[in-house]
Amino acid sequence: MSQPVVVTIPHKLGKVEAKRRLQVGFSNVRSTFGEKFVVLDDQWAGEHLDFRASLLGQAATGTVDVAEDHVRLEVYLPWMLSFLANKAKALVQKEGRLMLEKPTKATPRS
Repeated sequence: MSQPVVVTIPHKLGKVEAKRRLQVGFSNVRSTFGEKFVVLDDQWAGEHLDFRASLLGQAATGTVDVAEDHVRLEVYLPWMLSFLANKAKALVQKEGRLMLEKPTKATPRS
């Protein structure tokens, strides 16, 4: 494995809302990226996520840690995909910001 791709994304959501949005985002990854990126396994333990994914047919592993004001993602790409590290980092930052900044529909109060 090559060096990990590490991305830190600031947010103002608090741990609970940030984790909820990430859980929804991870479940929607396949519909967003199709067969190119597939989450094979994801296991949450509190605010920590361990995951395995397939990127262009190559296995990758990673972790996500949700803090009160930021999310830290670390992905280990196989050496065959290490040349994509900078592009992957930019994509993760973009998608992560979208998940953490996109407004959600307010539920009506009764």
